[in-house]
Amino acid sequence: MQESVVLLQSPAVTRLAGLDVHLLRFARTRGHTPGRERVVSTYSQLGEHAACWLVLGGLSGLAAGPGERRRRWWRGAGIVAGAYTINYLIKVSVRRPRPELAGLPPLSPVFSGLSFPSAHATTSFAAARAYAGLAPAPALYAAAFAFALSRPYLGVHYPSDVAAGAVLGTALATGWPR
Repeated sequence: MQESVVLLQSPAVTRLAGLDVHLLRFARTRGHTPGRERVVSTYSQLGEHAACWLVLGGLSGLAAGPGERRRRWWRGAGIVAGAYTINYLIKVSVRRPRPELAGLPPLSPVFSGLSFPSAHATTSFAAARAYAGLAPAPALYAAAFAFALSRPYLGVHYPSDVAAGAVLGTALATGWPR
């Protein structure tokens, strides 16, 4: 236990944490107008609880008709649901609080005070990987990046939360059992 405390207090970790806050402050103060904030907030809310990705997989599976394509869409939706669940388990284990920047309140409501990893990034990158081949991969990844980047822009996640979520979601979808 003592070794982990020393690691958390190391100069390298302190510098990384400072960079994380610096990047968050940058995201929270650049490119903001009331109109952009409304658009980004509305878009980001589509990703709450992976809703848009689950709807995409479920409805596309129904539209695909019986067969392999339906199975692949529904498998993708299962991967997204699983990624959301695993993200939540990590989040309650790590218990990193959401960022607080003086004078810069969050621009979006959140359902939890926990921040690491970003569920938006986890589920979006899991969906992009799982649905690739069924829908255009560039569009899926563009949507995933937009969801991920919306979170620091809105001040509800540190950039490291988003990076960890993107890696986690990609890894889960890549390694998900067939």
